[in-house]
Amino acid sequence: MADLLGTGPSDEKESENEDKKEGKRPWDNIPKSEKIVRTPDLAETLGFYDINAVRREQRERENSDPSLARFLCAELTRGYFLEHNEAKYTERRERVYTCMRIPRELEKLMIFGFFLCLDAFLYVFTLLPLRVLLALLHLFTLPCCGLRGSLLLQPAQVCDILKGLIMVLCYSMMHYVDYSMMYHLIRGQSVIKLYIIYNMLEVADRLFSSFGQDILDALYWTATEPKERKRDSIGVIPHFIMAVFYVFLHAILIMVQASTLNVAFNSHNKSLLTIMMSNNFVEIKGSVFKKFEKNNLFQMSNSDIKERFTNYVLLLIVCLRNMEQFSWNPDHLWVLLPDVFMVIASEIAVDIIKHAFITKFNEITADVYSEYRASLAFDLVSSRQKNACTDYSDSVARRMGFIPLPLAVLLIRVVMSSVNVQGALSYSCLLLFYLGMVTLKVLNSIVLLGKSCVYVKRANMEDKLFERPSTAAPGKTPSRTRKTSRCTAPSGDPSGDPWSERSPSSPSCTSITAQPTPTASPTLRPETVPPPPTTSTTSAIPEPDPDPDTLTPSPPATPEQKEEEGMEGTELKHRTPKKDLLDVDRFTICGNRID
Repeated sequence: MADLLGTGPSDEKESENEDKKEGKRPWDNIPKSEKIVRTPDLAETLGFYDINAVRREQRERENSDPSLARFLCAELTRGYFLEHNEAKYTERRERVYTCMRIPRELEKLMIFGFFLCLDAFLYVFTLLPLRVLLALLHLFTLPCCGLRGSLLLQPAQVCDILKGLIMVLCYSMMHYVDYSMMYHLIRGQSVIKLYIIYNMLEVADRLFSSFGQDILDALYWTATEPKERKRDSIGVIPHFIMAVFYVFLHAILIMVQASTLNVAFNSHNKSLLTIMMSNNFVEIKGSVFKKFEKNNLFQMSNSDIKERFTNYVLLLIVCLRNMEQFSWNPDHLWVLLPDVFMVIASEIAVDIIKHAFITKFNEITADVYSEYRASLAFDLVSSRQKNACTDYSDSVARRMGFIPLPLAVLLIRVVMSSVNVQGALSYSCLLLFYLGMVTLKVLNSIVLLGKSCVYVKRANMEDKLFERPSTAAPGKTPSRTRKTSRCTAPSGDPSGDPWSERSPSSPSCTSITAQPTPTASPTLRPETVPPPPTTSTTSAIPEPDPDPDTLTPSPPATPEQKEEEGMEGTELKHRTPKKDLLDVDRFTICGNRID
C-alpha cells in the first residue's frame, strides 16, 4: 500500500515533465472538429488562444449551410456599385439623351426640307411661266435686231421652254382622263385589293421618280450640248417625247393615289384609312433593324421629306374634290379635318420612331441632322451663283427625288375642274391669287437663302462654294483610267504610271492609237527595236532622252507586295460608298436600295 502511494505523485510529476518536454499545453487535448483550422488571426492573450473566438468561428462555419431565410436575407441586403462600370452607364445615358433630341433635330430638318420642296413647287406656278414668256420674247425679237451671229437662246432658256411645253402637253392630255370614273372604279374594289393597290402605287411612285429625273436630265443635256452639225438636234425629239410620256404617266399614277386616299376618307367605317395608316408602322419594321451609315440615313431623310410633302399635296387634292362634291359647304370641311390631322400625326410619329431607333442601333449622334441640313442649304446657295451648273428645282429633284412637274400638272387639272372661273370678278380673283403665290415664293426664297447662308457658314462649307464642279462622272473614272493606260506610249513617260497627269499639249488617245504599238513587257523594252515612226507619230509623240534608269529591268513583285495591292483594292471597294454628303443624292443610292 505504501508502495502504491509512493509511486502516485512521482508518476504525475513524470507525466508533467514529459508534457513540458514535448511543449504541450493543457487545452491541447480538447477534442476539435476536422473543419476548424487554426488561423494566425485569432486573438491571443498572455500566450493563450481565445477559446471563445475559436468556438464563435466554429458556430459560423456550422451556420454556413444553405437555408431559405439566409438566402432571402442576403438577397434583401446585398449591394452593388455602378461606378465600377462608369463608362458603360454613361454611354447608355447619352443614348437616352440622343433619343430625346431626335424629334427636335429631325423636325428641324423636315421643316427646312418642306420649305425647300415648297419653293421648288411654287417655282413651277409662279416664275416658270414668266421665264418661258421672256425666253419666247427673246427668241422672236432676236432676228429683228440683226444679231445673227449670237446664240438664239441661253441653255437655261432652252430648259425653261422645254418644261413649259411638257406641262402644256401633259395638261391637255390629262383632260382625256376622267377623275370621277376612276374614283368609282376604285371604290367598287374590296378593302384588301385597295390596300394592295396603294402599296403598289407607292413603290411605283419611287421607281418613277428615280428614273424620271434621268429622263429629264437627258432631255436638257441633249437640247443644250454643243453640236457640230444641225442634224444632231434631231435627237432632241425622241427625248422630248419620252419626257412627255413620263410626266403624263407619273401624273396619272399620282391621280390614282389621290383617288384611293379619297375613297378611304369617304368610307363609312374608316377601315381602309386605318389600314393605310398602319402601313406606315410596317415601314418601321423594314427600316429599323437594318444597318445604316450616315449617307444611307441622309438618303432616307430626303425620302421622308419628299414623302411628307407629297402626302400634304394629296390631302389637299382630297379636300378639294370633297368640297366640290358638297358645293363648297364649310361644314363638311370640319368633318374632313380630324381625318387629315390623324394622317399627318401618324406620319410624323412614324418618322420620329423610325429615326430614333435607327440612330440608337447604329450609334449615330443627333448632330448628324444639322450636317444634312447644311448639305441641303449648300445646294440652294450654290444654285444662286453665276457659275451654277443646274437649276435649283432640278437640284432638289436629284437630292430628294421630288419632281414637281407631274404633281403640278395634276394639281392644275384638279383645281381647274373643281373651280369654275367665269366673269371678270373670277379672273380678278385668279390674278390676285397668282400675285399672292408670287409674293409667297419670293418671301420663301429670301428666308431660305438667308437661313442657308447661316447653315453653310456654321458647317464651314464656304470654301466649297468656289470650287468648280468636276465634269467627269464618278462612275466613269475606272474606265477612263483604263483608256489612258492603254493610250500611253511605251517610249513616253519613263515611269509608265497610268495615273500620272498629262499636259494640255500631250496628244489625245485617238492620235496615239492610230498606229499599232507593241504591247511588250517593261523587261523586254531595251531589247526590242521599235518600228520606224511615221510623220504623224513623230509629230505627235516626241522622242524622250535616253534615261539609264529606264534601261534597268524592274524587279518582279514579291508576294507581300501583291498581297498589299490586293488589300488596297479591297479597301478601295469598301471606301467607294463612303462619299461626301454633297455627292450623295437619292438616285446614287437608289441603285442598291430605295428606302
